[in-house]
Amino acid sequence: MQINLLSVGVVIIGRNEGLRLITCLDSLAGVMPRVVYVDSASTDNSVAEAKKRRAHVVSLDMSYAFTAARARNTGFDSITSLFPNIKFVQFVDGDCEVLSGWIQLGMFFLENNPHVAVVSGVLKERFPEQSIYNFLCDDEWKTSAGEIKYCGGNALMRADAFKAIGGFLPNLIAGEEPELCVRLRQSGWKIWHLDESMMLHDANITSFFQWWKRTTRAGYAYAEGALLHGAAPEFHWVAESRRAWIWGFILPVLIFIMCFLNLKLCSLMILLYPLQVTRLALKSNKPKNWQKAFFLVLGKFAEMIGQFKFFKQKYFNEEIHLIEYK
Repeated sequence: MQINLLSVGVVIIGRNEGLRLITCLDSLAGVMPRVVYVDSASTDNSVAEAKKRRAHVVSLDMSYAFTAARARNTGFDSITSLFPNIKFVQFVDGDCEVLSGWIQLGMFFLENNPHVAVVSGVLKERFPEQSIYNFLCDDEWKTSAGEIKYCGGNALMRADAFKAIGGFLPNLIAGEEPELCVRLRQSGWKIWHLDESMMLHDANITSFFQWWKRTTRAGYAYAEGALLHGAAPEFHWVAESRRAWIWGFILPVLIFIMCFLNLKLCSLMILLYPLQVTRLALKSNKPKNWQKAFFLVLGKFAEMIGQFKFFKQKYFNEEIHLIEYK
């Protein structure tokens, strides 16, 4: 497989990733200096370590509301300005290690499949056994090979396709990658997932509070995504938003009302939650299926808070703030 690495650039985004960023940068030594690191006001040695490894460093203007989408767009503009002839851009989160051979393999696939705009591979957690929350992330990354609807933040993209649709929507605080994929597919492009090792991710989620914040952010993204592309034929994140409303708001409100009207019915309705956990657990024979089912149901309350946050900010014209869990 003969691939010209001069036709690819890499955009890394990060803030205070420490050793994770060093691991990320070292894994990309083969494509240096066609690497841009976009730093978002780190207070550690991130910038110095990136410069030491010959990456081009861009400090994101933090006078505007920070989003990963804006950081990635800034990195794309920088890498294509520095290297106008690149055809592909690999986006990488600063807490990831790019595995050997992935970029070449992804480029080879895109070169031979001109209808595909984005390709991703297998992303795994570095320490899935460190906490149940890391395990849940590892399980979340699992995707079937073939054509898919959405990619995550770590993906290889055609520069011309990305530029043609205007890149990521910079004001999205989460869910910017699936939203980008919606617009790419509407423009006739395809999104693809390969059953090939791509990266190791270090979520480092060790507390319930971190998991709760991350799940709240997901709920926020579901609400915004459904508002943007919820109409037919996409129905983008409509089902996810609906589940959050049913399990995280409508059912609790009904239970509360029944506490005053019919205690027996109230008790039966409360049982819907353990029954849902049981149903989800029995659907899967995967490891930790009961724990996963429990957190899926519990997460609907966090997702509902995220939905409320989105509509509150939108309809009261409030300033957008990133929901950070690290």
